[in-house]
Amino acid sequence: MEKYKKRYSVILDNMDLNEYKLRPIAAIMYIQDAFARLCATKRIAAFDLFASNQYWIVTEFNINFIDIMPFWSEEIEVEIWISEITKIKIYTDYEIKYKNKTFAKGNALWFIIDKETRRPAKTDILNDKFNICNELTIGEHKKFIMPEPKEKISEIKHKNNLSDLDFNNHVNNKSYINLAEMTASEKFRETYSLQSLNIRFNKETFLDDNLICSTYKTEHPDVYTHIVEKDGMSVCDISTKWKKRIKEKIL
Repeated sequence: MEKYKKRYSVILDNMDLNEYKLRPIAAIMYIQDAFARLCATKRIAAFDLFASNQYWIVTEFNINFIDIMPFWSEEIEVEIWISEITKIKIYTDYEIKYKNKTFAKGNALWFIIDKETRRPAKTDILNDKFNICNELTIGEHKKFIMPEPKEKISEIKHKNNLSDLDFNNHVNNKSYINLAEMTASEKFRETYSLQSLNIRFNKETFLDDNLICSTYKTEHPDVYTHIVEKDGMSVCDISTKWKKRIKEKIL
């Protein structure tokens, strides 16, 4: 069994200004950073794959927030591991801990992409790189079914800029989640906190692309579907589940 652990501090830029706690979107970025560091220890990080004309992408990301989020300047620990490898798919599971207690957990689906064909490469490159740990944090690896959108309640338009790009010159995952978050009203964000987030990335977008993110009610009163579109086609689907905030004293 092999797990990679990395400690981080909650910095100001990653803080929820309503409660001075770690923003859920920031938790996701810590997980992705930990995965990149894990790959670097095996010499298959993004810069290692460039030599073979390949790159990493994540196509599905699922996370549940199950306990109190840490405050600004507190230390957290990300624990991540390779939980399954098929001919072309790589699954990671992970937990994030604060004061030795898990406050978030989930899984993600990754591919290695060939730059010329834009198609998934076989995972042969990973042979003998990882010891698989088949511990699953939120159950069996399977495609998440997005809740059917019902009534549209808001939308936001966005033109991709330099700050949206990652090192592959594609729009960063964080930008899509930011768009979904921005469709919520200030009052909603002050009243509710995120309980779970499920993302499916359907297509890459690039600098100067025009996007529209629409948020819809679903048949579940605390669940929303967010669809990010380019030219009328979905490039990213996001499902969020919310719960009422519990007011706590700020340390």
